[in-house]
Order: sequence, then C-alpha cells, then structure tokens
Amino acid sequence: MTEQEVGKIFSYYSKIGVAAIELIGELKVGDTIRIKGSTTDFTQKISSMQIEHEKVKEAGAGDSVGMKVNEKVRPNDIVYKVIE
Repeated sequence: MTEQEVGKIFSYYSKIGVAAIELIGELKVGDTIRIKGSTTDFTQKISSMQIEHEKVKEAGAGDSVGMKVNEKVRPNDIVYKVIE
C-alpha cells in the first residue's frame, strides 16, 4: 500500500465537519484518503465531494474541494491518496 500526496487542507468548518482542500492531484468519490498533520492522522473513504457547492464525482490539480471528514482537521494538514 502506498500513499501519494494529493492536496493540502486550507480550511475546516467544524459546525458541519467539512474540510476545504486545495488539490495538486486527482481524487474521486470512493477513493481512500489519509489526512496527516502535526496532531492529525486518520484514514477514511471519500463519500462525497463538492466544488463551489456543486456535487462532483472527481476533481483534479488546481481544484478546491469541500468534503466531509470523520475527524477535526487543521489548515496545512496534508492529504494523501491511499493506493492499494
């Protein structure tokens, strides 16, 4: 199992549990991601993603996406795609 860096958290909305991510790689709904930072480290599957409040199935480098996360994340946490 390998991990590929695909983005960085730039904001977190605690009331709704959503992370805003600036992507440098591709992500699709159904991918498994790992979010890692100085106090953050967890893995989850992507159940849904949005760009500008529109649901999308996939997003690529340069996109800013919002997605539900299972735990609190912080700006500058790194997002990795888990490749099995």
